[in-house]
Amino acid sequence: MYTTVKKIIKGILPGDLYKRLLPFYHLTLVYVGIFIYRSPSRSLKVVGVTGTKGKSSVTEYINGILEEAGYKTAIISTIRFKVGDHNEPNMLKMTMPGRFFIQKYLAKARRAKCDWAIVEMTSEGTKQFRHKGIALDALVFTNISPEHIESHGSFENYVAAKKKIGSALAHSRKRPRTIVANADDEYGDYFLQLPVENQVPYTLENTTYTTDNTKGTTVSYNGQTLYSPFPGEFTAYNMLAAAQFAHTYGISDTDIKNGLEHTTQILGRVQKIDMGQPFAVYVDYAHTPDSLEKLYQAFPEKTKVCVLGNAGGGRDTWKRPLMGKIAEKYCSEVILTDEDPYDEDPRAIVDAMQEEMTTKPAIIMDRREAIKTAFTRAQKYANDAVVLITGKGTDPYIMRKNGTKEPWSDARVAKEELEHILK
Repeated sequence: MYTTVKKIIKGILPGDLYKRLLPFYHLTLVYVGIFIYRSPSRSLKVVGVTGTKGKSSVTEYINGILEEAGYKTAIISTIRFKVGDHNEPNMLKMTMPGRFFIQKYLAKARRAKCDWAIVEMTSEGTKQFRHKGIALDALVFTNISPEHIESHGSFENYVAAKKKIGSALAHSRKRPRTIVANADDEYGDYFLQLPVENQVPYTLENTTYTTDNTKGTTVSYNGQTLYSPFPGEFTAYNMLAAAQFAHTYGISDTDIKNGLEHTTQILGRVQKIDMGQPFAVYVDYAHTPDSLEKLYQAFPEKTKVCVLGNAGGGRDTWKRPLMGKIAEKYCSEVILTDEDPYDEDPRAIVDAMQEEMTTKPAIIMDRREAIKTAFTRAQKYANDAVVLITGKGTDPYIMRKNGTKEPWSDARVAKEELEHILK
């Protein structure tokens, strides 16, 4: 119904007037949802998680710790929607869906008597005011790096959108309010200076940690060693963020340790695909230059065979040559492929990615064929190889022209193609 109304309004009003009125339309929907569902977040403890990278992983770590401590939880995230024991994958390609979704889902959590709701909060969500009406107890800030630049108009606007989420915590009527922020990030100080009761930094500066692509990551915390099976410095940051949040709310060190260690899989986030093949395979959401580079750095001693596209036709065109350049720097073999072209020519996207590459990558536009080829090439390196399939994570569709969707799963396709190779 709301899509139809939106199309009708767009057809009637001049383009400039429509753009000016669109924010009021989104804001009206938010407040109608708050009214219909009677502000459910006021009856729950709610922690938001924001930043450019690590949101989904921190969300899952916090959930694992809270459940270990005996709390009943709800999740709204890029990966899944959860109330208690009921889980469903996020098939909407939106972290913060509109049309009353957030208020409706929080109302489900209230009816199910959940203790905590964990909500990923995005800059794109703030554009439609979807952070409004979420009464926050706490906010975890991970980091900021360039993303959604064209959507927001500038990097400064993107940062300002993230800061609005911090303001939402500052204006929450709940007490006490807690900000947990990455002190190693240049924007961490802003969040740590929010006028709230608890200002909790986390940093790797005085922390001992180890990370290995075969053994995972360990972090020293409060005199004990925390472990997660995922590699990469980013994993250490994500673990500390969740641990600091939990510690602030009185959760025991034992529950923190066990909660992290029991979180053994985060779909689409350094997700290991093991079908008995001699080489390693991982599916990861990395879709910004910084996240792509950090993922590659997590496998320093491996021969990397890398499959990547570039998320989103018609957006963030600035990063395309940079993504190709980073892949060339770290990967022994690079396969460029289709990802989410929307209304743009997918080959034009790939051509832009190789502009700053000095060697010619393989270009295989069929994403399944690209993954299959990566596995074939990895066989010659055997145990020394890792295939890294990036960009989509748990995205359920490849988005094509005129809003058409091709059902997709990198993990599923990887498993199917590995089965064929291993026969």
